[in-house]
Amino acid sequence: MVDALYLADSEPTAWAEWYRHLAELGVPPDEQMPRRLWQWEVEVRVADLSTLPRLTRVGLAIPHPGRAGWPAYQAVGEQLWSEGWVGLIAPSAARRRGKTLCLFREAGAGVTGVRPVGRGRLFKRPPAPPTGMTT
Repeated sequence: MVDALYLADSEPTAWAEWYRHLAELGVPPDEQMPRRLWQWEVEVRVADLSTLPRLTRVGLAIPHPGRAGWPAYQAVGEQLWSEGWVGLIAPSAARRRGKTLCLFREAGAGVTGVRPVGRGRLFKRPPAPPTGMTT
């Protein structure tokens, strides 16, 4: 099994994914504050599964919030990792206009070609949920 680092294509997508994750766990957003939002510089080759035709080619559907679709996505991720891919781009389950980047890594290890930029922006209170969220 491979570990992963998940990134988002934009701040609204990052917050939508965060809110989705907390909702699945039943954790109030205030309990996860303060929080830093980081920007990352990414220079790696990844599989692009960001469109329905590309997802369909590997047997996946558009992701929906919740864990029901995870096993299929994890199986494809494991296969890509075993073939030497560093990660994959997919539509966000939490925000239809967004995309997520899943970067594969050994448990506890970093990812070559990826680094945080700056110190991250500190949020003491949860921001308003972004428009376009899917719940």
